[in-house]
Amino acid sequence: MASSIEPILAELERSNGLQGLQTAIVALRDAFAVDHMVYHWVSAAGEQYGCGTYSDAWVQRYVSQEYLRIDPVVLGCFQRFHPVDWKRLDWSSKAARGLLQDALAHGVGNQGYSIPIRGPNGQFALFTVNHSCDDAAWARFAEARRQDLILVAHYFNQKALELEPGRLPAPTQALSPREVETLTLIAMGYGRAQVAELLAISEHTLRAYIESARFKLGALNTTHAVVRALTRGLIVVEGGERIDGAPVIGAVTPTTLTARSES
Repeated sequence: MASSIEPILAELERSNGLQGLQTAIVALRDAFAVDHMVYHWVSAAGEQYGCGTYSDAWVQRYVSQEYLRIDPVVLGCFQRFHPVDWKRLDWSSKAARGLLQDALAHGVGNQGYSIPIRGPNGQFALFTVNHSCDDAAWARFAEARRQDLILVAHYFNQKALELEPGRLPAPTQALSPREVETLTLIAMGYGRAQVAELLAISEHTLRAYIESARFKLGALNTTHAVVRALTRGLIVVEGGERIDGAPVIGAVTPTTLTARSES
């Protein structure tokens, strides 16, 4: 496999336009013998950019339905730094199940493998391989091709950064420890009253932290602030891990937060 993709990657390196990315991703899809391959850059403002082999109808449907807001693949990869098999993500919500059924109806395969990529100034992108097959065949493919896929993902991101440097988010002002804790808890799904209680502060003080973080991030509202903080790597929410029933916030849990004095 390595020898068969090297000429494609060499051609990608020589390309000087977006068409070069599209040509390369089609060739790589064929080399890996999968249904679809996609490079997807999500900016801090929610703007989407990339190339791939999904149908135009599905791309337009995805954008028009604003699926970016609920897509378990995007949300799950925000929270991780390693490749993610779609089966390990949370598809339990009604919205997520609806997205999945819509995707299948538009020719997206039942198996997916996405590689989160983090670049300069908090840049966030995804490289995805998608196919239709049974679980056992997909597990064998992912195990055998993992290293090649990671290599290809980073080749694509490097070329995208060269071609579209203006899309990089501007450097962000540093958030204070309290602002990080506040946005992290909100990202985990806690309401404002719960966050205030966990941090042992008043809701008035909490609002001050949120507004300060929102100003530093240039965000339109609290949700936008959380998305920008996640995409820029300023907060990390680890999915699925719990300590004594409390969700983990990096090395911090709501239990340890309550023991801290207000800063």
